[in-house]
Amino acid sequence: MALLLDRAVVRVPATSANLGPGFDALGLALTLYDTVEGRVTVGGVTVEVSGEGAGELPGDESHLVVRSMLRAFDALGERPAGLHLRCDNRIPQARGLGSSSAAIVAGIVLARALVEDGEKRMPDAEALALAGAIEGHPDNVAPCLLGGFTIAWQEHGVATAVRREPDPGIRPVLFVPEERGLTEVARAALPKDVPHADAAFNAGRAALLVHALAGDPGRLFAATEDRLHQQYRAQGMPLTAELVALLRAEGVAAVVSGAGPSVLALGIDGWAPRPVPGWRVLPLDVDVTGARLGDELLPRGTHRSG
Repeated sequence: MALLLDRAVVRVPATSANLGPGFDALGLALTLYDTVEGRVTVGGVTVEVSGEGAGELPGDESHLVVRSMLRAFDALGERPAGLHLRCDNRIPQARGLGSSSAAIVAGIVLARALVEDGEKRMPDAEALALAGAIEGHPDNVAPCLLGGFTIAWQEHGVATAVRREPDPGIRPVLFVPEERGLTEVARAALPKDVPHADAAFNAGRAALLVHALAGDPGRLFAATEDRLHQQYRAQGMPLTAELVALLRAEGVAAVVSGAGPSVLALGIDGWAPRPVPGWRVLPLDVDVTGARLGDELLPRGTHRSG
């Protein structure tokens, strides 16, 4: 096998998709990370998980990072005899924060790093296409891979995206509940058809949101209004809908993060969130680098393997 390295470390950010009106298209990378160390072994697959998902996620080849690595290895025409992974997870699972996309991107980037000329043989456009194929939609995998905020779509069934630089004055804050949610359940709540007026409303707001994120954050409140999905999901996530309404009543650009149940507030310089009972409040920044490789990204105190 044409291995460049026998081990690599990748850090991948949490992401928030939709951002209100940009349903299945817009996504934002956040400074909350999973870190994965991958090491080639003589045989078999083992996975150690610490942090979020410890004791719940599988420790074998069924782990999503491993499955994504194997898909990438196959696309590169290479596959090692065995793998050992150490996953330090800080992205909450099943909360609308892109934990599955982070696992997929981590696996693809790790595999690419371990193969000689891997990045040349699988540039970001191809890595994104593979990640989108595994995830089924590109709105989270795009910002996870590329950083910043992204506009993603599928062209002839292939995931594609463009990256934009976010305004440095944007201050994202996550409100994370204890309860979990499932994307498939949230999607099942959506109607097959929506009124033309609502579709037109969202098209205008999504266009305004790109403008606001890229340099006019004072328009974020109006730009994050939505009529396509949040109102239909509210009944299944009443506490989420209540918090979004409460924050917006205070003039804060708050939205359901992805399929929920977390809430994302896009503050601007000078806004400080207050504690909300029953919610973890995480003031963050926008991640502008996306997936990154390097031993220096290992959490402090983590033992470097072999």
